Amino acid sequence: MDRVIVTGTRESGRTKFESLAPVDVLSEAAVQGSASAEFGDVLAQLVPSFNVQRLPLADGQVFVRPASLRNLSPDQTLVLINGKRLHRSALLGSRGSQAPDFAQIPSFAIKRVEVLRDGASAQYGSDAIAGVINVILKDEPGLEGFAQYGQYYEGDGANYRVGGQGGVQLGEAGFLNGGVEWTTSDPTSRTRQRPDAIAFQLANPTLQVPNPVQRWGQPESSALRANLNFSYDLVPSVSAYGFLTYGQGEGDSDFNWRNPSSTGSVFNTSSAFPGFTARSIYPVGFSPIFGQDDEDYQLSSGLRGAYGADFNWDVSASYGSNQIDYRIANTINASLGPASPLDFDLGSLAQREFNLNADFVYRLDVDSLANPLNIAFGLERRSETYEITAGEPASYAIGPGAATGLAPNANGFPGFSQRQAGEFDQTSNAAYVDVEADLTSRLTLAGAVRYEDFSEFGSSTDYKASGRFALTDSLAARASYSTGFRAPTPGQLFSTATTQGLDTVTLQIFNSGRLSPSDPLAIALGAEPLTPEEAETLSGGLTWRTGFGLSGSIDAYQIKVTDRFSQSATRAVPAGTPNPDLFTGVSFFVNAFDTKTTGVDLTLDYLADLGPGTLNLTGAVNLNETEVEGGTTSVVTSAQQRRVFEEGRPKQNATASASYDLGKLNVTARARYYGPWTDSSGNTTGLIFQEFGAITLFDLAVAYDLTSNVSVRIGAENLFDTYPDEATFQANRGLIYSRNAPYDTDGGQYYIRLDAKF
Repeated sequence: MDRVIVTGTRESGRTKFESLAPVDVLSEAAVQGSASAEFGDVLAQLVPSFNVQRLPLADGQVFVRPASLRNLSPDQTLVLINGKRLHRSALLGSRGSQAPDFAQIPSFAIKRVEVLRDGASAQYGSDAIAGVINVILKDEPGLEGFAQYGQYYEGDGANYRVGGQGGVQLGEAGFLNGGVEWTTSDPTSRTRQRPDAIAFQLANPTLQVPNPVQRWGQPESSALRANLNFSYDLVPSVSAYGFLTYGQGEGDSDFNWRNPSSTGSVFNTSSAFPGFTARSIYPVGFSPIFGQDDEDYQLSSGLRGAYGADFNWDVSASYGSNQIDYRIANTINASLGPASPLDFDLGSLAQREFNLNADFVYRLDVDSLANPLNIAFGLERRSETYEITAGEPASYAIGPGAATGLAPNANGFPGFSQRQAGEFDQTSNAAYVDVEADLTSRLTLAGAVRYEDFSEFGSSTDYKASGRFALTDSLAARASYSTGFRAPTPGQLFSTATTQGLDTVTLQIFNSGRLSPSDPLAIALGAEPLTPEEAETLSGGLTWRTGFGLSGSIDAYQIKVTDRFSQSATRAVPAGTPNPDLFTGVSFFVNAFDTKTTGVDLTLDYLADLGPGTLNLTGAVNLNETEVEGGTTSVVTSAQQRRVFEEGRPKQNATASASYDLGKLNVTARARYYGPWTDSSGNTTGLIFQEFGAITLFDLAVAYDLTSNVSVRIGAENLFDTYPDEATFQANRGLIYSRNAPYDTDGGQYYIRLDAKF
């Protein structure tokens, strides 16, 4: 509890126990203790208020998986690396959310993670409604490496991880640290054969239909992650510093099977192509293989220094880029007939951000205060660019067969067209002041105000006030009130998209268009300019530490968010309106609804000698409930969608772990609890909801030091191979477990890891 933190405060030397808001500090050992290569999965195992979904067969979200803090939107949590804003992913996910991709953060390079569970827009700007996650990169000298192999109990999903990290001291003036990590994972499948595939096989006994015809599970993937971190004293009072992260990955995932006997828009005959049908290419139908290739990097550098003992300054520049190239194979553009390719380049999405920051801290001696008044102030300029690059023409072509009912575009995922392609920009300028004062040795108060002006929609002013009172040397009360915001991004403001879906009842393909809110057709159908989401957060609690190793905190919170983003209901294109993309319906982003989220966080930590070894017990509980309070979209007006939104995540989450060190041996056991939650059943009448019961997953790992430099760890996650209730939604497509589950539904996995450190 005495660890110094840098997140949520600009007062140097502030510890976790002294913080005016709840901050979780996750150590390097905790981060490296997970079998997963993805940093988001690691956080979800350690922080109960943080959830990650897998979403198989969900287009780009199967690769860039949505992650949320306190059950708010993924892009309502600000992510930092070494205190600098991390750029967003190029993917616009569910309800238009555009958040950073946690998978791009090299987990082996992490020294520690600080999770601020409090609104902080007045301190950091847009996105910090739910809180702030600050990843601190390694900076120590030495050489270390690891190799890991894992596999699910079912015999699939084999994964390999190899990484190395090295650091050197640059004399007495600084350090240089860098490393690389490579991972690869085989796909998983928790799938039954589709009933219509069984019927098709019975009706066509001479054909060999794959079993299953499509796969529900994790994608096949591989990734390379690299990092560099440095600092160097140019002169005694001025240092140059910076970091670089780089990622490159690829992955492939199944899409829905196209049944030759029922998918008429693909397999029907057409007068445009006499004597040809797609059955000649795909006699048993086909499941498109959707893939992405991504490249991600961020470079941040700056100068920082001090003028005397009371004035510190930091000027920096950061540039980040995320680009995703999409492709699809084993498919067809039916409207092109026999001239259609079977593999398509679908085009790409790119998000680029450039930040300039100037931050200053002045410690002013005031006779009446217990300590100097800490005054922080600064300026920021941020530029964002969103770019859509068109795919190959055949991927979005509307061929001659379209007039006879054959589906246009690459089947499964239409390519980005020239009409969609473009580059869209937004800039913002901000100024802030942040003051902390120890009024007495027991009472600390702080306040912050931030003004930010955006080129596309105007300005926002946000405030935060917080306080802490030490009841005793080991018990303190704290509280805060803040306003917050999340600004619409250029991608949300200007981009358009075409979605190809499958009706879960009729199993027929349809095309929908998501238009920019500024599109004339969207305006004609009721679209209005997007405005920022705005929030009010109130929190309060207690934090404690003892002389016998027990420490912890309890904090209650309420977060009200107005004008939340969503996608409008799909609307029919009026007759006579130009519709060159043959959309069956169109939608657009809107400021849709208001919510209130209330909850309680409890954390406990106990460290003590036990017998010949050391015992460390940790526990954390999150109770969280979100209510829709107003709005006009289907999330509000539809009782079914409203219930799934409010109950689609567990309201109770908890994690507890016990670690025992005995000489060269370490044993760590962990339990992860997820409370009940609700999903759609897929039915339009009758039982339209399916309730899933609580589930507890257990992990166990045993590590042994083979030498003073080399250790081996053998472990299992979901040790008892626990599965959730089976899902009824989309069971007619072979799905066994809900695709919306907030936990891994692939069962148990084991792994072995070798670590070396010199």
